Amino acid sequence: MDWKRLLEFALLGSSHLEPYAILLVRVSIGLFFAISGANKLFVAGGTKPVYDTLVKAKIPFPRQTAYFVSAVEFIAGSLLTVGFLSAAACVALLVDMIVATLTSAISTLPKGLSPLNWLDDFFYLPEVLYVLFFIWLICSGPGNFSIDAWIAGRL
Repeated sequence: MDWKRLLEFALLGSSHLEPYAILLVRVSIGLFFAISGANKLFVAGGTKPVYDTLVKAKIPFPRQTAYFVSAVEFIAGSLLTVGFLSAAACVALLVDMIVATLTSAISTLPKGLSPLNWLDDFFYLPEVLYVLFFIWLICSGPGNFSIDAWIAGRL
């Protein structure tokens, strides 16, 4: 066993595996949002929970906004899954998750927590994790296994 390579891997990871990690995260999160958006758009009553959340958060035009948010999730999630216009899709979903965090998710946190416990609960919110993934994907790019990379290689 090559201890030097093992130690190097433990300290630095493996850059030749990075494209596969990007692919796994991009496709998984893209599919999640595409399926979620499709269920809201194409299943009877699918936008009702979104509408109710928007009304509770006092967002203007809740019915139209519910359809808009659902369409953004479906379209951007689909684009992200195949790796086409990935940065734009990530930005759209990033904004969606920031708004969801500020208007809905934060209100689910228990009141009266110490700042450290509040921060712990905040980082436990799935929306916050999605925001971090989108920032990472914007910075890293869609990876080698994407339509974006294929197009960029042709330019």
